[in-house]
Amino acid sequence: MNTAASSVAAAQPDYIAIAMVAVMALIVVVLVIRKHLALKKAAQLRAAEESTVSESVEAAPAQLAPGSAGEMKMYDVDPRTAAMLMAIVADQTGIPLNELRFISVREIK
Repeated sequence: MNTAASSVAAAQPDYIAIAMVAVMALIVVVLVIRKHLALKKAAQLRAAEESTVSESVEAAPAQLAPGSAGEMKMYDVDPRTAAMLMAIVADQTGIPLNELRFISVREIK
């Protein structure tokens, strides 16, 4: 009778193992769906921010700082060096920096 009982037990599937695999598969599916939704939401937020920034840039022109005289072009000069040169010119001439107008700064090679 032992052989008959063991052959019947071997023929029946192990329901606990099947249930555990099914639960694990369900968990994986839920995690993948949540990750996909989070990435989709992040992409939508990024697109909304970009459109807001582009609309605000197009809508309002850049305002100049008080006392400034417009833009200055720099050719082969980093901003720190240009600022230092402008400060030296203002100091040597005795004219306040906000009253000077620099059109461009160029390195002479």
